[in-house]
Amino acid sequence: MMEQAGGRLTDLAVGTTTTSPRRTVTEADVVGFAGLSGDFNALHTDEVAASATPFGTRIAHGLLGAAIASGLFTRTALSTSLQESLVALLGVDCRFVNPLRIGDTVHVEAEIIELRPTSDPCRGVVIVERRLVNHEGAVVQVITTPMLIDTTHPDQGDTPT
Repeated sequence: MMEQAGGRLTDLAVGTTTTSPRRTVTEADVVGFAGLSGDFNALHTDEVAASATPFGTRIAHGLLGAAIASGLFTRTALSTSLQESLVALLGVDCRFVNPLRIGDTVHVEAEIIELRPTSDPCRGVVIVERRLVNHEGAVVQVITTPMLIDTTHPDQGDTPT
């Protein structure tokens, strides 16, 4: 299914997909993330040490990839359509499938994989699977994000309680 407008639970469908713009992972991204996070692991910051690993070179932090994927998702039509009804991000489950390398150009392919009501009739949960894909077509990360959304419709006069 292609992207679809509307951010209410009833406006959404399992199988809805969206694709983000691309961006390239840079040396500055890795250095900046190391400084921000305090993660100066040699795998990310020491080329000589990293060359002796199975990767053969430094790789970007896994959580840097998750942060990049999060930002890229916000640039999709699906994310934009959810903004008015989004109440909270309920969690993040990241699987690091392949290394994210400096110089990789990545984009996000996202899909709604589950929709479910909650015990509160004014709320619902939409679960989006976001795949961070590199320029070679390899999936680098799979990130699953359950999000709590408002299911009321302002045009019907409903208000959350």
